[in-house]
Amino acid sequence: MIISMEHLHSNEAAIEALREVAREYNREIEVSHDIGADQTSRRSAAGVGVTTDPDGSLPHEALVEFGGSPRLMVRLFPEDDGDADALITVEDVECHDIQRDQVPAFVRSVFGGLAHVKAKRFPPGYRLVVPLPGDKTFKEYIPMVLLTPWLSSQVR
Repeated sequence: MIISMEHLHSNEAAIEALREVAREYNREIEVSHDIGADQTSRRSAAGVGVTTDPDGSLPHEALVEFGGSPRLMVRLFPEDDGDADALITVEDVECHDIQRDQVPAFVRSVFGGLAHVKAKRFPPGYRLVVPLPGDKTFKEYIPMVLLTPWLSSQVR
């Protein structure tokens, strides 16, 4: 089943798209759900036992973990949290503010070998570079102490 990556308006649609990517790259996938305003990470002010948002909706957050190397986790935030739909962690490098529609392409770029680490001479340092279709590229700084064997193998 092919899922359109253009309009992933819900976390359930994004999870199904990520399951498809896992099948495509023969990866194990584990999904955990946090449902309710008192359970999601960005709702600490909701209060104890408060499960719905003020508008009556039931927020849903999910954590998707892929098996194998590189280690990759995707945290999908509730649908109404604005532009910052997801946080993707690749080998302990956090990539913030990923839009839900871009998550499957991001994961494909990592698993498909397009993502790489760029070494800079001056100022010295490393960046995780994840290209996406449409000339969009995410770049995240990597402290040298976080260079794992997989990240080191991706240096260009």
